[in-house]
Amino acid sequence: MGSISVNSDKPATFTRLPRNASGRDFCMGDLHGMFPLLEQSLESLDFDPSRDRLISVGDLIDRGPESPRVAEFLAHPWVYAVRGNHEQMLLDSGEDSALAADWVGGCGGEWWLALPESWRERCREAIAALPYALEIETECGLVGVVHADVPEDLPWADFVADLAVDPALRDHALWARSRIGCVRRGEAVLPVDGLELLVCGHTPIGEPRQAGNVYFIDTGAVYATRFQQASLTLLQVQPEVVVHRFPAGAPPGLGSNGPVSRRS
Repeated sequence: MGSISVNSDKPATFTRLPRNASGRDFCMGDLHGMFPLLEQSLESLDFDPSRDRLISVGDLIDRGPESPRVAEFLAHPWVYAVRGNHEQMLLDSGEDSALAADWVGGCGGEWWLALPESWRERCREAIAALPYALEIETECGLVGVVHADVPEDLPWADFVADLAVDPALRDHALWARSRIGCVRRGEAVLPVDGLELLVCGHTPIGEPRQAGNVYFIDTGAVYATRFQQASLTLLQVQPEVVVHRFPAGAPPGLGSNGPVSRRS
């Protein structure tokens, strides 16, 4: 169940996962250091690391209590991830003191200050290896994963082909909110040509939502003290599409605050 890098540059900008014929694939919304919640959620799903795979939409770090675990987490052979804007801020902060101050002071990066340099380097290496986009072959068709969005006028094949040479396109993958903006305004969302489904995070919403062939799964796992509905979403995409939500305010499986699953 290995991955295939389709770009020759280092690090890869795009990764393809072959079909998982023996287990399940789950796409995970923005985690932001909430690793205990993830572990409880995987236990609730009877996740089998010898057969199942977990694919992160990015923003594994910042704001949450256990961000330093990111390198350890990414080392698991059953974990795949694209980078989010928070991972990119970590990487860019080493060469931009103003950005570093903003990241640490206002974007949840204060955990970085307490790390010894050896641990920082381990985190940098793990994060720098993350691609900007990933695609998964599934029983339902081709599923794409980016952190934020794909340009509305660009087919998926052209998007992944141009990532290696177009910095503006990489920024779009990390930061854009075009389609989720349409959702919030009640406007139609243009589909991403060439995919059965695009999965993305980046913008917290009250519940996972599909618009066209785009699924938004950042449901604010780190914001339990601010939003009653905060949860971690795991979207199963192989062998079928099933939405699983795990409330951030209580351990999964406890009464009415327990996990919610539905087939899409």
